[in-house]
Amino acid sequence: MTEDQLEQQCLEWFAEDGWEVAHGPDIAHDGPYPERVDYKQILLFADLEAALRRINPHLPESAIEQVVAVVRKPDSLDCVVNNREFHRLLIDGVPVEYKKQDKVIHDRAFLMDFGDLDANRFRAINQFTIEGSKQRRRPDIICFINGLPVAVIELKSPSAENVSIWDAFNQIQTYKDEIPDLFAYNEALVISDGYNARVGSLTANQERFMPWRTVNHEDDKPLLEWRMETMVRGFFKRELLLDYIRYFVIFE
Repeated sequence: MTEDQLEQQCLEWFAEDGWEVAHGPDIAHDGPYPERVDYKQILLFADLEAALRRINPHLPESAIEQVVAVVRKPDSLDCVVNNREFHRLLIDGVPVEYKKQDKVIHDRAFLMDFGDLDANRFRAINQFTIEGSKQRRRPDIICFINGLPVAVIELKSPSAENVSIWDAFNQIQTYKDEIPDLFAYNEALVISDGYNARVGSLTANQERFMPWRTVNHEDDKPLLEWRMETMVRGFFKRELLLDYIRYFVIFE
């Protein structure tokens, strides 16, 4: 199996488990269904704005605009600092203020609905080109919730000699250096060669990237022993991923 075949298989697993699947070039600014203005754009603003209106129906457009302005431009040059701040906003909500009947209202807008799965839009997008500091980069699969790139998956061919999942780990380190804006929103990193698959946080070293072993129960086994299938059907199960983001992402 080639890396491209593994990538396509992963997208099939995502689709079977309720994710929308898209091909990055199709939604690029020069693609047939553009959702980005250029390759520097990380967020899918149409998805984000629609989700904000859906999840926070009481908020006026001025508040929605405030949220987009806060989320789209991280404050720090330090990716980890930006990531910590984004996660706080994700859990606590984004502070907004607006006028209602001549009173200034202070409120919070939520980026995800942790209580209503269907209020969120889940999309797995492959070959999403991003303009980097040295060259354009294309992570294999980026998982978006409400237009926010919360997970990055890097794959290596299971049939390639002298290649392992740690080559995928090293590739992600290169991405962090060259396209750091992508990782301001990151909640999980995944590396896999199909047979093996591990998940880690933005700052995790190799030793902290761990296998995900179950789909629904402790004795689950992936079909054909593909650990990446367990990862997609288990860790990326939509309700479980929301719980993971809400309860299990912890900053030291």
